Amino acid sequence: MHYFLSEEQQMIVDICRQIVEERIVPVRAELDEKGIFPKDIIDEIGKSDLFRLFIPEAYGGMGTGIFEVCLATEELSRGCLSVATSYAASGLGFIPIIVMGSEEQKQKYLPDLAEGKKIAAFGLTEPEAGSDAGSIRTRAVKDGDFYILNGTKQWITNGGEADIYTIFAVSNPGRGARGVSAFIVEKGTEGFEFGKKENKLGIRASATRELIFTDCKIPAGNMLGSEGMGFITAMRTFDQSRPAVGAQGVGVAQAALEVALDYSKTRKQFGVPISSFQAIQHMLADMATQVEAARALVWHAAKVIDSGEKNVAKLSAMSKMFASDVAMKVTIDAIQVLGGYGYMKEYPVEKMMRDAKILQIYEGTNQIQRNVIALELIKRGVL
Repeated sequence: MHYFLSEEQQMIVDICRQIVEERIVPVRAELDEKGIFPKDIIDEIGKSDLFRLFIPEAYGGMGTGIFEVCLATEELSRGCLSVATSYAASGLGFIPIIVMGSEEQKQKYLPDLAEGKKIAAFGLTEPEAGSDAGSIRTRAVKDGDFYILNGTKQWITNGGEADIYTIFAVSNPGRGARGVSAFIVEKGTEGFEFGKKENKLGIRASATRELIFTDCKIPAGNMLGSEGMGFITAMRTFDQSRPAVGAQGVGVAQAALEVALDYSKTRKQFGVPISSFQAIQHMLADMATQVEAARALVWHAAKVIDSGEKNVAKLSAMSKMFASDVAMKVTIDAIQVLGGYGYMKEYPVEKMMRDAKILQIYEGTNQIQRNVIALELIKRGVL
């Protein structure tokens, strides 16, 4: 499928591969071990214009699409899923501004985000509201020309590191999901604080923190869209962002396959490389086929979204679900190919497996993706 890339798209891939080989691979083990946020690498990604891929030309972007975002995300994920998550999560944080922001909001925030001068985060999940996004409890109470926010967001990627936050809060409790509104909140706003950095199984270098709002006063002009449009804003954002999660799965699975293949050709047992054993060959064949199938689905979903098709929820959910499941399976199989060495931190596949697990959980668990797919099938049919 790489033969179908344009010159510009191939350049995106090449730039990302250079960053991976020169900046990410040499330090990824240390970043993982110490849980260090990769700020220098994120700055380098910004200087390489990769944040511009998300953003229209009118606001300093390249005017490209989700397909190009997926290309970049896949390649960065081959190097380190923590870095790729930090990159993609910034996009997740400012996509709501693109899809629902006013012209004034776009002019104010998007140019700095395009340049990578600032990064963003997406604040939806709460202690009592994960998959059930309609049950969020963070409140936004109108007070003249302001809204007062109170509540807590949990497990927010780029929390504490991001400068711009898209926050979802209940502005009309009597309307359920239709009473949720979305707001832009800037780091440093009085009443906006961060909890501790979470100590995680995987993507350990990616910052994950609580966001705590205590009588946080923000201008009414920071609302995205109109009051009650928050849930729709979140769903429209996920329709665009989920293929990028799928791209993360493809990238980490591709990396694990490469390690397993190289190892199988050098590791000898019974006097021959283990790649000569049919059991290993079949594992490698299945891994490679699954990676290609996942890539095909992710790229197809991205292309359909970029075409302007509106009903993309099913395909978007499929790409996230399938590719993240593939990532989990392929990274586990890679450890099996390496045997005892695969279980050791000397080789990167154990990190890849730990990292891959989050892809089945964040931006909607894969069980939720199956719900989305099934409901769309029932409502619209197979095609």
